[in-house]
Formats: sequence, C-alpha cells, structure tokens
Amino acid sequence: MNCKISFSRLHWLALLLALGLLGCSKGGDTPVTPAPPVVTPPSTAATFTNPLLPSGPDPWVYQKDGSYYYMHTLNTQLRIWKTAKMSELGNANSTVVWTPPATGVASGSLWAPELYQFDGKWYIYYSAGPNGTDLGQQRTWVLENSAADPTTGTWTSKGRIFSAAADFWAIDGTVLEQNNKRYFIWSGHNGIDAIQRLYISEMSNPWTLTGPRVELSHPEYAWETVGPPYVNEGPEILKHGNKTFLVYSASFCGTDYYSLGLLTASSTADPLLPASWAKSAKPVFSSDPSHRAYATGHNGFFTSKDGQEDWIIYHANSNPNEGCVEKRNPRMQKFSWNTDGTPNFGTPVAINTALPRPGGE
Repeated sequence: MNCKISFSRLHWLALLLALGLLGCSKGGDTPVTPAPPVVTPPSTAATFTNPLLPSGPDPWVYQKDGSYYYMHTLNTQLRIWKTAKMSELGNANSTVVWTPPATGVASGSLWAPELYQFDGKWYIYYSAGPNGTDLGQQRTWVLENSAADPTTGTWTSKGRIFSAAADFWAIDGTVLEQNNKRYFIWSGHNGIDAIQRLYISEMSNPWTLTGPRVELSHPEYAWETVGPPYVNEGPEILKHGNKTFLVYSASFCGTDYYSLGLLTASSTADPLLPASWAKSAKPVFSSDPSHRAYATGHNGFFTSKDGQEDWIIYHANSNPNEGCVEKRNPRMQKFSWNTDGTPNFGTPVAINTALPRPGGE
C-alpha cells in the first residue's frame, strides 16, 4: 500500500490511546452467513427517550419497505438492527452480519458502517485496518449481499474502495446520488499532513472509484479546529427541495466540542466541482451541556413512517470528558427547515425527556 501517514498523526494517535481518549471507535475476505438474531420484546410506551441505546458511536439508519435498518461502530464486528419503529430501537432484533478475519489488513477497528441498497443488492461501507492499536492504516471496505433482507443471506467482501492516484488513510465513507451518477465521499489525508479532509470521487460501480479525488472541505474555522488532530469527517448527505446538503462532523471526537458543519449545493450541480459547494461559517448542531449532550456528531437521517417528519440521529456523550469511545450513545430528534431551505436541527434534546414518537409509530 502507498501509505503515507505523517509521523505527527501516528504520534497523536499513540498519545491519545495511551491517555485513554481514543477508542477503536471509529475487512474481510471470506463470505460470512449472519448469526441468528437476538430477540427482545417490543415496547408499548407512547413516547420515547434519548439515548436510544446505552452505546452506539457513529449511528446510521437506512429505510426500505417499511423497515429501518440501523448500524453503529462496534469495532470487532458489523451488526444490523431491524425495526419497524425507530422509537423502539432499544427493543429491536439485531444480527451479526460480518466478523472480520483474526489477522490481515482489515481485521480490526471496524468503524462507521453504512448500509445501502443499489441495483437490487445490499452494500455495507466500513472502515478498518490491521488488528491492534496502530490506527494509521485505516482504509474503507465494501461488502455485498444479494438477499432481499440484509439481515439474511451471505455477505461477501468486494475489497477496498479507494482512489488509486491518492491512496491514503481513508474513513467514514458515504454515497451521494446526483445527476444519475453515484459519488463516494469520505474523510482522509492528503499524504502530506495529518489533517482530516473531505474528499469526493465518482463511482463506476458500488465498490470502485473512477476519475479524480477532489477535496471539498478541510478544517478552517475555530469550531472545526479543536484538537489536534484537526478533523472534518463523518460526511452525510441530506436532500431537500432543489438543494443537496453535505453534513459533516468537525473537531476531534475526543473533545466535548465535536460539532456538525454544513456544505450546500444545488441538486443539479456537479458535486465534483468545489465551487458547487458553499460552506457554512458556523456549526449547525453543537454540544449542549445543560442537556447532557457533549461531542454531538457523526449523524444520519431518516423520515417518519407517515413520511411527514424529518429526523436526525446522532451520537453524544452524556457527561463531559468522556472521550471518543463507547460511552457515546445514539439519540434522535425531529428537525425542521429554515425559510431559505436549509435544515434547522435546533439544539440537542435533553436526555431522559419524553418525546413523541415519529409520525406513524
């Protein structure tokens, strides 16, 4: 591999691991048949409270045929929760769909899985590296499953998804579909410094990139540069009206100041052109100590069952100085839209507050 991770990056990772601030929070070559699901009884409550689960860094939700499929970082395996109601995620069945090999280039630190269905098949994108504490080898990998339900069937590795012309540290992959094309967006290094930047490249199929790798964003504002390391990561796509939004996480996840930033483009613009994107100078979602929400970030989006409400799911710590480990827990809340068409996520709702279930639940 053409791995060119700077000494400063590895130095910080080693130091943070030694201090206990950085966990394996953030793939495999052999087909794996999912293990039987864990069955738990449904809830009958009229409301729900955050957090949804005791632990769940980097939460992700995919909707299909009336079901919600949920994933989060587990480090040593990939697991899918399936539920008809997001408010009942804590009681949902879960299935281990991928366990990595004991050794090799994708055997440990499985981070930020995202599930999609493209062209009649399911795909999971996730980050991984060699088993152990050296996180400087993280890359992004792809799994494929042709079953109708992603919690069944067999998952097979399609290998690594990467830019051959710029093959550096790469995590947190997500997919944008625009202008009848697919694009992969991820957080990575430029081979020169240890700053995490957001990159985009066109996809020729669900596991292959084609054409140039283009930088869309890097940390530049004060709220993006709490660390080090200095970070733009966790890119997620949100569409509304004639706009495409790229919501991302900024500042180091081991601090209490992890926040969400926003890039905005036209829904018909060429996303490979940096000029297509306008960057917000201020965060769009941040920590709220009064509501016990620290290090809010790495989010996903879904709509309510009745199709009338937009929801954000994200992780946060419930106490200060809990770092970038498994104490991060998943939370969700309804959001609205500003008059200019941009999302209004509000402020994090206080934990243990009874909230109405999403519409249709």
